[in-house]
Amino acid sequence: MPPATPAPPGTRPPGRPTLRDVARALGVSVATVSNAYNRPDQLSEELRERILQTARDLGYHGPDPLARSLRRGRTGVLGVVYDAPLEYAFADPAAALFLGSVTRAVQDDHLNVLLLASPHGPGADPTGPVRSASVDGFIVYCAAEGSALLQAVLDRHLPTVLVDQAPHPGTVTVDIDDAGGAQQAARHLLDLGHRQIGVLCLELNATRHAGPVTPAREAQLSYRTTAERLRGYRAAAAAVPGATLHPTEVEQNTPQEGERRALDLLAAYPDLTALLCMSDVLAQGALRAAAQLGRRVPEDLSVIGYDDLPSSSPLNLTTVWQPTPDKGAGVGHAILALLRGETPPALTLPTRLITRGTTAPPSARSLTPPCT
Repeated sequence: MPPATPAPPGTRPPGRPTLRDVARALGVSVATVSNAYNRPDQLSEELRERILQTARDLGYHGPDPLARSLRRGRTGVLGVVYDAPLEYAFADPAAALFLGSVTRAVQDDHLNVLLLASPHGPGADPTGPVRSASVDGFIVYCAAEGSALLQAVLDRHLPTVLVDQAPHPGTVTVDIDDAGGAQQAARHLLDLGHRQIGVLCLELNATRHAGPVTPAREAQLSYRTTAERLRGYRAAAAAVPGATLHPTEVEQNTPQEGERRALDLLAAYPDLTALLCMSDVLAQGALRAAAQLGRRVPEDLSVIGYDDLPSSSPLNLTTVWQPTPDKGAGVGHAILALLRGETPPALTLPTRLITRGTTAPPSARSLTPPCT
């Protein structure tokens, strides 16, 4: 059968053009046109450019990505599950560092990362983005244990890496020694002589109820990171007679919340001589609170953070270092292994205390409650 006569240049068939329309216009096979998009090495540069130009003239913009992913059984997208509003992920420096390192680990395999933030508010379905996402696998960066969001991920039965979460069958975990790092931080303050210590806790569970951590509230703790860090603080304090912790929960991990809750703690317990903060971001807020109250750091108040963000060294902040870039890279390697059908081992990375200038022994002034 002789080849079809090419359509006049600029002629568009009625309706939405297809790959077959381009092939008909050029008098070539559909496979040849497909190769121009999917296997360009199979064509000469001249033929490929002629195909692409004809496609542009006809208004054809390439194969439909959804249809192509359905044929291949892969989308080329990984879903990162983040149990917080979308803007919160971009405001959290630790989250930004983590997401950047994950992206670097997978981009050479032509994979993209889709942030699946959990909607909050009246009537919002936090599981919606997870249930409807067209992804090849999940990275759970933050989800409350036992939550509907985490269960929605597990119900998809896709390759899944859990970050700083409790292990679940069929998944791989990557985490850090949260409790060990927290224990080092609290022990450092206790060794310096501090006995009345406030704790700025990250969210205990998905309800994000700011305020004092009562026993009933602590019994509902479902975020592993918060649970492990609090466990580490308590383990250190339990070994020192007379040591007392006064934990309070923040509503969000922001400097503003850190400042607000630090002011509340210092007002409720004026004999506090130190603050343990579950993030450097909260510690930044605690430093603001101390300045507002005229309490010198570290002479009148010692402050310790957690994460060792790039901004913490200029602040001379004593903090717990965690290898966030290494954690992101480990997560990326783990999800790639799962996509290849392998079963990588669980990974726990170390933490360590970085001692800088915001901690010192309590002074005589700090041991004397201020007049009210």
